[in-house]
Amino acid sequence: MKNSIILVGIKHSGKSTQGKLLAQKTNLEFIDLDDEITRISGFTPRELYKKFGVERFIQEEEKASKNILNKFSSKSGIIATGGGICDNKKAIENLKQIGKFVFLKVEEEIAFSRIIKKVTFKDGIWQNLPAYIEKDNPKNIEDAKNSFHKYYERRTKLYQELADFTVELSKNTKDQNCKIILENIML
Repeated sequence: MKNSIILVGIKHSGKSTQGKLLAQKTNLEFIDLDDEITRISGFTPRELYKKFGVERFIQEEEKASKNILNKFSSKSGIIATGGGICDNKKAIENLKQIGKFVFLKVEEEIAFSRIIKKVTFKDGIWQNLPAYIEKDNPKNIEDAKNSFHKYYERRTKLYQELADFTVELSKNTKDQNCKIILENIML
């Protein structure tokens, strides 16, 4: 069965938002891979990454993807992945068995502005900065932007290679983007 839709894209590209809308429009179940990671590990992806490192995070992401594979092996669903799924071959292999990958491509400036809206800088410490940017130890917004740029470029290439379809989200409304996705996928 390969009828599920698996959404991939950079952090804050709209995977969860679009996943929920697609689930409503198609009457399919929605699941967020990050929520599944939290459910089975007891830690959010950010906590796993910061407390235990990337290897443990990848292990938990693989376990979560296996649970999703089992859940949707005989039915279709809508699955939102985390932004780093492109670096986890085993998780990708699990999910490829049940569906099509749709790359939600958002402009770099839009994605970065969404990330920065959630970030604060207090007492010399970044709060809510994605771990992959934080590890570069940016001193200011420009440093964070440069770090994000490297990830955006690399991951965009990986998402495009992985995807069965790419949907350019540009500056449309959420509903317009949902319609574009539905027009470009075949359930």
